[in-house]
This record gives sequence, structure tokens and C-alpha cells, in this order.
Amino acid sequence: MANKMDIQDQLAMLNSTSQQDEDDEGLASMSLVDHLEELRWRIFKVLIAIVIGSTIAFIYRNLLIKFLEAPLPDTANILGLKTGHPLVVTGLTEGFTTYLLISMVAGTILALPVLLYQTWAFIAPGLYEHEKKHAVPFVFIGLVLFVVGITLGYIVLRYPIQWLVNFAASSFTPLVTADSYFTFVAVFILVFGLIFELPLILTFLAKVGLVSKETLQTKRAVSHVIMWVVATFATPGADPYSPIILGIAMSFLYELTIIFIHFFVKQETIET
Repeated sequence: MANKMDIQDQLAMLNSTSQQDEDDEGLASMSLVDHLEELRWRIFKVLIAIVIGSTIAFIYRNLLIKFLEAPLPDTANILGLKTGHPLVVTGLTEGFTTYLLISMVAGTILALPVLLYQTWAFIAPGLYEHEKKHAVPFVFIGLVLFVVGITLGYIVLRYPIQWLVNFAASSFTPLVTADSYFTFVAVFILVFGLIFELPLILTFLAKVGLVSKETLQTKRAVSHVIMWVVATFATPGADPYSPIILGIAMSFLYELTIIFIHFFVKQETIET
């Protein structure tokens, strides 16, 4: 009976070794030129998706403009009280380039699923089978976190804008240009979206051994204090709401990172 079990164990080890050799041979079979060619095509597909998304956004640019102008107070443009337009342009091409900027940012957001999938498809051949099964959850979670981030950024946006516009309104005549406003909006919202990707970034660092759940738990109190200090100084303006909302969000993301590492990294360690 013992001999039979030993034979089965040896066969299992041989099958595991054979599977690993096949994976290694599959990786080795692709030359550097093949990798670069594959990367080129995947970047091309992402760019096509961004162009399509930007075209769709450009078609609905007027609705998009009205949506993004909602956080802007009426006092942002003294002339707007008469003309009905809260923003102004100061150059011949500024209106057109502003439309292009908004369309490209919106198109990039619409193309995010394609971007995440193409990124996963490029690195998937270099992963083991037990690692590949985490790819789909990572892509889905990354998409959800980014959408939540830009949504929260849009909600918070009105507080720093109102403070910045009204701060010097008693000394200067407000006249906010479309280019300055939408550049500020695009950067602000995208930064919130990228901040919400931190749990996945830290989880990846934990998978390669650069960060551990124990380290995050040990330094939890200090990390939360630092994040709240950063939130206080990172948000533009001096309104009391933006730092509080950003601080709560960053603390939530920190705890979410610990949960991700617990489920993804620990499970992988057991299986390997």
C-alpha cells in the first residue's frame, strides 16, 4: 500500500514538473522581437479603443460640458450672468482644443476596460496557472475602483472650486477660462481615480514580496495619520470638506489593501 502511494506521489511530481517545463518552454519560445511585436499590437488596440471612445465623447460633447460645469458657481464669470455662459475662451482655437481635451479624457475612461484587458493579456503568458486565475478579478476590481474614484472626485470637485472662485472675488473680477477650468477638472478627477488603484498596486507589491500584510498592520496608526496630513495639504483650496472626504477615502483604501493581501497573496502562498 505504501509503495502504491509512493508511485502516485512520484507521478504527481512528474506531471507538475512537466507542466512547469511546458510553461517555461512557452515563455522561452517567444523572442524579444515577438514580445515587442505583441506589445505594439496591444498598444495599437488600446489606441483604437481610445479613439473610438473619444469620438463618442466628442459627439456628446455638449452634454459632457454641461455635466462638468455643474460644480462651477455662477460667480465664476461676471459676464456669464448676462450671457448665460459660465466660462470664457481667450483664443481662437481654445474652444476647439478644450473640446478635444474633454473628449480624449472621457475616451480614455471609456477605453479603460480594453486597456486593462490588453495589459492582462500581455503579461498572462508570463504567469503560472495559479496566478492567471487572479487576473480577471484584478481587472474587474481595478475597473470598479477607478470608477468609484472618479465618481468621488466629481462629488468632491465642487468644494475646492467654489472656494477658489470666491476667495478673491471681492478684490478681482472673476473670469474663468474654459481651458484652465477643464484642465483642473480633468487632473483632479483622474488623480482620484488613480488613488483608488493603490490597493491593487500594493497587493501586487505584496505578491512580489516588497510589502506584507503584517507590515501594514503594524504601521496602521502611523500610516493613517500620515494619510490624513497628506489629504489636508494635497487638496486644492482651504475648504473643510475635501480633506475630510479624501482622508476617509485613503483610510478606507488602506484597510481594503490589507483585505486584498489577505485573500490574494495568502491564498497563492498556500497553493504554491
